[in-house]
Amino acid sequence: MNDAPRLAELVETWRAAIAEFLTLVRDVPEDQWNLPTDLDGWDVKDNVAHTAHLEGVLAGAAEETIEVAEAPHIKSLTGFYTEQGVLARRDRTMTELADEIEQAAATRHAELLADPPTDGAGAPPRTPGGIPWDNNTLLSNRPLDVWMHEQDIRRAVGVPGGYGTVPAQHAISRFGGALPMVLGKRVGAPAGTSVRLDVPEAGTTWSARVGDDGRAQPVDPLDDATVRITVSAEDFVVLAGGRRPVEATAPAYDGDAELGRAVLANFSVTP
Repeated sequence: MNDAPRLAELVETWRAAIAEFLTLVRDVPEDQWNLPTDLDGWDVKDNVAHTAHLEGVLAGAAEETIEVAEAPHIKSLTGFYTEQGVLARRDRTMTELADEIEQAAATRHAELLADPPTDGAGAPPRTPGGIPWDNNTLLSNRPLDVWMHEQDIRRAVGVPGGYGTVPAQHAISRFGGALPMVLGKRVGAPAGTSVRLDVPEAGTTWSARVGDDGRAQPVDPLDDATVRITVSAEDFVVLAGGRRPVEATAPAYDGDAELGRAVLANFSVTP
């Protein structure tokens, strides 16, 4: 099976995410660089530095290896890894960081054009920190990550937008596809339980039902679900991205509200 067309589409989605990210961050005034974001311990500039770090690594830059002190917002080895890239860029301006991202993305895009991936299960030339991702995972995760950090910055600086784009559609679709896993594995709902999740602003809906084996499967949109959850696009993104708790959002439930809250409380699925 030739995965090339689908992988090429993911590459272009990533390119669009990078372009939109750069357009935003180049206009952030200096007095907003240090505004806090929904990511504990990271301000606006840290989100840009993190993006520069990963794009640089994927373009072939050497990995930074600097000492990272323990901090409340660093909760895993991945956290220590990403913090290295942020700390290594603390003295750079937003313009310098944006230029680094632009140059790294151009280098990597040229590489992808010269040797386009054709096998989704194949290994990419490089991954952040050498994590064992295949082409499907890497090429799908990058536009999602870049778009999510664009949204982190937008919320921090009070410039909403960016939802009517291809990267936004990609991210929201990825998140919604996790509904069966959340319902069956994380919530552990009993057989026969069903959920419909609607994000009207994004024009999307997902439904899932738990089978006799305890596993939930996607099903056609349900009109008689155990609970029907309706949530705004931004609330869905901050929940799926692990940025804010359910209590900070305003979903509506039709049916078993307790089940609906449990689903959303377990919906932090950002890779």
